[in-house]
Amino acid sequence: MICVHVALWTASLLGAYALRFDFRIKPEHAQILAVSLPFLLIFRLAAFYLGGLFRGLWRYTGARDLVGIIRWTSLSSVAYLAFLHIGFQGFSRSVVAIEWLTAVIVIGGTRFLARFLYARRFVVAEPGLSRMRVLVIGAGDAGEMLLREIQKRHGARYEPVGLVDDDRAKRGEQIHGVRVVGTIEDIPHVARDLRVDEAIIAVPSASGAQMRRIVDLCKHAGVRFKTMPGVDQLIDGRVAVSQLRDVDIEDLLGRDPVKLDMASISATIAGRVVMVSGAGGSIGSEICRQVCRFGPSALVLVERAENNLFHIHRELLARFPKLELVPCIGDVSDAQRMAAVFERRRPAIVFHAAAHKHVPMMEWNPGEAVKNNVFGTKTLADMADRYGVERFVMISTDKAVNPTSVMGASKRVAEIYVQALSQRSKTRFVTVRFGNVLGSAGSVVPIFKEQIAAGGPVTVTHPEMTRYFMTIPEASQLVLEAGAMGNGGEIFILDMGEPVKIADLARELITLSGLTPGEDIEIVFSGMRPGEKLFEELSVDSESADRTGHPKIFVGRFRPHAWEQVQRQLHDLAASVDHPADVRKRFAEIVPEFKQPVAAVPTPADRPAAVASSTDRPIAPRAATA
Repeated sequence: MICVHVALWTASLLGAYALRFDFRIKPEHAQILAVSLPFLLIFRLAAFYLGGLFRGLWRYTGARDLVGIIRWTSLSSVAYLAFLHIGFQGFSRSVVAIEWLTAVIVIGGTRFLARFLYARRFVVAEPGLSRMRVLVIGAGDAGEMLLREIQKRHGARYEPVGLVDDDRAKRGEQIHGVRVVGTIEDIPHVARDLRVDEAIIAVPSASGAQMRRIVDLCKHAGVRFKTMPGVDQLIDGRVAVSQLRDVDIEDLLGRDPVKLDMASISATIAGRVVMVSGAGGSIGSEICRQVCRFGPSALVLVERAENNLFHIHRELLARFPKLELVPCIGDVSDAQRMAAVFERRRPAIVFHAAAHKHVPMMEWNPGEAVKNNVFGTKTLADMADRYGVERFVMISTDKAVNPTSVMGASKRVAEIYVQALSQRSKTRFVTVRFGNVLGSAGSVVPIFKEQIAAGGPVTVTHPEMTRYFMTIPEASQLVLEAGAMGNGGEIFILDMGEPVKIADLARELITLSGLTPGEDIEIVFSGMRPGEKLFEELSVDSESADRTGHPKIFVGRFRPHAWEQVQRQLHDLAASVDHPADVRKRFAEIVPEFKQPVAAVPTPADRPAAVASSTDRPIAPRAATA
């Protein structure tokens, strides 16, 4: 490395003299050259050593290296100029300037040439293997990073043939030699003209509507499409072709990223013991991941499903090795077990996510909804009050609004108890309500994917069935935010955006699987199940939902419930737990807006073996219904 630099600097000085004197160097200047060359080399070697320029790998040379070359070459040239001024009369100052420019060019050029030659080894295609012609959608920072990665690492497999971007001012411009050939609306004819094999969506901040538009255009063009990771994975420039993935339904229903009050959440969680019930569930496990980011002194994971607890505990151990993690197998309705956990661990904050959530299952087993959702919450809330927990955050559901199901009614009763307890406790009890989360265990999206993989049909209960959706991370982050801002007694309602038709969701999933709805996979309407609503609600008429400091969190004001009355009602409910009809009767007494089903709820065995579809064709009972 040093020898190469010495040779290049020597050539730079010789070239500078030759250029300055038209290749006819006079003896007196030749003498200055010979005497001063060793000093120039000493100045340059010292400068480059101090600047760390001998330690860089030339194959990774970049703008930072070029800045370093200019800086330390300039410094050594100033030292060389001072030496000439002191030791020689009649030296040529222009030689120093020419030598500086030549040195920067040859040193920088040599390094960039090495980088270029190294990168070319990834561009040469293997014999007999044609490169995939790729269209990059998005000519911003993400598109630039993707092009750089393809050309640097995967040029033998991929050939970027163009970019498209909605910024018309970029049309005709080039990024790493690839031209912006049109706008996103031009995808169909661009794909045809450039013979595109695959499109890569490099717009990590795209909204759901934008993603749907791009996907529709790609499908119309008949090209395969993939997308890049989200914005959070691009902050440090971590983008790789191996990270490209198929477009998922979460992308099409995408919402704006959640902006959190990091200081407030950190002040609430940092340095405190946090407990999460239902820690192995979809929401509970994500709350655990989010909590760990804010540096609690310990995280207590309460979960009755051993396998679920094992998986989340192992994951958190790998990601947060310095954090104290306490896995506790236990049922939240087991008062003795919960008392032992609270006594030993003394949590300051409790996130209560443990619950039975499947509407039909709770219709068939109403007593279990009472035990887990009502009295499990009561047990945990009582322990929080007894052991001086600072904050208790209960996870509720939109199905608690004007409930028509046992599950929704059980969650509303739990809300009522938590609110009543908050009026007589030093613990800040708050409730957070939201709708469905995409991808949670047993939810509609995984069921639809299973049905599509099995060849269909995809079963939807009703053509007009709509639901609110948000992603698991978004819901969990907003739970943390609401928990930090609560003063006690509030029911926070998360902004779920616009409701989505389940039938439309099914069609999108079938299309994203590369199939055609109604042809390759049929959509069958199976009829509404016990306890279901066509449209979910997030608030009731008697509430006044006020804005909070966060644009996606609202707070509802509810009528207070007398403590003695709540205690008496729960006592009566506990006595009826083994009698389904009595459970529904007690729910109606506690929750006047609870609309009981007209007919008796059928058990799974009583349900018909086949149901009518939109084409009156029966389906086999093996197909699960979402």
